[in-house]
Amino acid sequence: MFVHLGNDVMADIKNIIGVFDIEKITASKTTRNFLSAAGKLGRVVYCSYEMPKSFIVCLDENLTETVYISQLAPATICKRIRNITIGKFD
Repeated sequence: MFVHLGNDVMADIKNIIGVFDIEKITASKTTRNFLSAAGKLGRVVYCSYEMPKSFIVCLDENLTETVYISQLAPATICKRIRNITIGKFD
């Protein structure tokens, strides 16, 4: 199953390892370094060029990380994931 992360971007739920609030978590130097490294490796996908509210870390079957930067709030993404996994669609 896939979850919509913004615009035309979807991610496979089984690959998502974390959904983070970009404002709260980027205060950490470690997180900033992680996002910077992912960007340098070309592993960042911008779901929109609007003000970002969250970032989603995915790990595919080849153990390659992809970071999605989304304009959607983390709570919205988590709600979508929860609704999909329990079979409840709005």
